[in-house]
Amino acid sequence: MSEEILIIISISLIIFSSPLISKLLRLPTITVEIALGALAAYFAFIVEHSILELVAELGFLYLMFLAGLEVDLKKLVNISSNLLKKSLIYNIILFSFAAIITFYLDLGYIFIVILPLISIGLLAALKKEYGDVEWISLSITVGLIGEIISIFAFTTFSAAIEFGINFEFYKTMFLFTIFLISMLFVYKLFHNLIWWYPEIKAFLMPEVDHQEQDIRVSMAIFFLMIAVMLYLNLEVAFGAFIAGTFITTFFEEHNKQLPHKLEHFGFGWLVPIFFIYVGSSFELESLFHDGLIYTALLITFGMICIRLVGSTLFIRDIGLNKFYMIGLSHSMPLTLLIAVSTLAYHNHSITQFYYYAFILSAIMEVLIVMIAIRILSNFIKLKESE
Repeated sequence: MSEEILIIISISLIIFSSPLISKLLRLPTITVEIALGALAAYFAFIVEHSILELVAELGFLYLMFLAGLEVDLKKLVNISSNLLKKSLIYNIILFSFAAIITFYLDLGYIFIVILPLISIGLLAALKKEYGDVEWISLSITVGLIGEIISIFAFTTFSAAIEFGINFEFYKTMFLFTIFLISMLFVYKLFHNLIWWYPEIKAFLMPEVDHQEQDIRVSMAIFFLMIAVMLYLNLEVAFGAFIAGTFITTFFEEHNKQLPHKLEHFGFGWLVPIFFIYVGSSFELESLFHDGLIYTALLITFGMICIRLVGSTLFIRDIGLNKFYMIGLSHSMPLTLLIAVSTLAYHNHSITQFYYYAFILSAIMEVLIVMIAIRILSNFIKLKESE
């Protein structure tokens, strides 16, 4: 059997079985996909292949697009000044502690980017399980701002490791700044256009749609932003993120099902291939390398601790018995952590050892935090009932 056929069959079986195993073990599907990808690679069912790498790269970009779908700029504009200030200070605390840990332990600069990462992707799972309770609502709002800052840090880091701190880096960051200003102008222009001519939305995404025009428009914006970033030689992932933000900000109210359709489209087949590929790049024998599990546990412990310290800012907002839930819920930046570590490894800014440590810590964080939140949530309910 040829390599291509074996890879296709293996990926198909993993995509099909992952949700079933996830439900059985009560684990996030992503962790199961990574684990099965690693097992498939161990038994040589999945091997290195250029087409697999290409599809996995597309899956990663679509994942960043879905991350952008979580950010509605209109909601961010309506955040109270007090909450916005606390959210910014919260992120400053995370980056400050990350810098202190990095310099004290003489680690690579990548730790300053990785340790404070925030991704609210798994908060949707928490909201589905525990409902729209106070601490989850606050965590999502603060997490939105944190995720945007994380994406900015991710983009700056990717430019730094590609060009180094030289003229090309400053040129790239200058273009990046011009790009952001241009995007603000485009947002404002489009906002005014649809205010004066609301029929534009109906034209682009008609209510009676037999051609899946809403998905076609979304994909056109997705690929257009990727093309712009490639032309400007900027981080392509940020363009995908901006495209998702654009869709949510301007079309979610018009078509409330669109974000869900795009999520189903991505998580149904494209995004899982990226996580399976990540798992296949993880050698199971490395678990027995000296210090790998210990290093992964240290990274996990460090990421959780700095968030718990930062979450003390919100004691007055939700009380002494709930503030730590903010920090815990932000301690699962699974997608972004894997994305940044993958980029750093491919650009040779971290060794294979640390790449494996970051992947392992991403999985550990989900397992530890999910269990901790379940226990503490029951404790909070017991206290409130009393």
